[in-house]
Amino acid sequence: MEEYFTALEKYNFWKGYVPEIGFLREDYTDRIINYTDNKLVKVLVGQRRTGKSYILRQIAHKLIMRGVNPRNIFYINKEFTDFDFIVNYKNLETLLTLFKERLKPEGKVWLFIDEIQNIAGWEHFVNSHSQDFVDNYEIFISGSNSKMLSGELASLLSGRYVCFEIFPFSFTEYKSLMQKEATKQSYIDYMESGALPELFVLPNEETRRNYVSTIKDTVLLRDIIQRHSIKDPKLLEDVFVYLVNNASNFTTIANIVNYFKSHGRKTTYDTLSNYLSYIEDTFLIHRAERYDIRGKDTILGNCKYYINDLSFKNYLYSGFGYGTGHKLENLIYLELRRAGYEVYVGTLRNKEVDFVAKKGDSLLYLQCAYLLADERTLQREYAPLLAIPDNQFKMLVSLDDVALPSNGGISHVQAWRLAEVLKSFDKM
Repeated sequence: MEEYFTALEKYNFWKGYVPEIGFLREDYTDRIINYTDNKLVKVLVGQRRTGKSYILRQIAHKLIMRGVNPRNIFYINKEFTDFDFIVNYKNLETLLTLFKERLKPEGKVWLFIDEIQNIAGWEHFVNSHSQDFVDNYEIFISGSNSKMLSGELASLLSGRYVCFEIFPFSFTEYKSLMQKEATKQSYIDYMESGALPELFVLPNEETRRNYVSTIKDTVLLRDIIQRHSIKDPKLLEDVFVYLVNNASNFTTIANIVNYFKSHGRKTTYDTLSNYLSYIEDTFLIHRAERYDIRGKDTILGNCKYYINDLSFKNYLYSGFGYGTGHKLENLIYLELRRAGYEVYVGTLRNKEVDFVAKKGDSLLYLQCAYLLADERTLQREYAPLLAIPDNQFKMLVSLDDVALPSNGGISHVQAWRLAEVLKSFDKM
């Protein structure tokens, strides 16, 4: 048991040691800390290597800076081999008991459990300690699968948790980290690279490509192939490649089935549907359903997929080219999601609106274009927004050097300024 405690001590803050906390992501940490001092379980979800572990440690560090005794913080990361002995929730309970016996924390204990889905029966541990009214606990957990909050845990906690999806670095974080100004060129540099945090400490193109490939292989193998006993791993990877190379395009499962059959690959609708669902569960991709603007309802079937990070395109499959406009659309989708919007692809009669974004009672219609090169392009891009009969926010986002004046109440926003415009909406 002594070696278990040594592992725990190694990764905690107890003796004045501060584990590596990385680049401060205060948009996340401030938002999450606003939900502290209650019984709500704080759940961080997102693709592997998007920085969930760093954010958990940053929250713990902020709590200490605000006066929490480091000896009241219990942190483990199930990704570390030092914690391989924690196989199920009973092992985790034993370690927590040992922690309390050794450190004798007074008052509330703050539990941080990283990649908790790797612990069998973890739901029982979380439910028990989040509702413990004898000993006081506050719980933060992270995981890399969107289904971790479905099923039993959702039933057990029944609304007693709050969820935060962690994305790769935003453009705002990128320019702060790289000490760049918000310009068209810096935005294009961001677009042509990738935003996974570890990419920014790697020395060259080759190591970054290998790193992105490793992430892809790890997610597919550990989070999908092993978890779901996939019978055709090569088909699974080829589906992912297809999604990357068709990001921002309309597609259906039937289209994908036909694509593979046309290339001599035997598969079925159900198999492809399952594979798509599994990839989406790992946050590698996101699905945007169509939204009928007039009927104010979603339309099943045709949808678009967006990549969680453009590094998969830029470093792994760049030879299967699509234009800057598609990459721009992908980044705008991610920016809207970071800002807390539910994002759909809009349709109005025979017109398509790139995004319908909903947050609470507010609605935003957004069209994106690479460049508004001439009058014909301007008319084509503005037409779907001008056809929408309501008075909700409407904007056209592009990479043009000069911002255009408002047109019929529609704002023109340069892509590198989108985040600050979205923040201004929150203050209105």
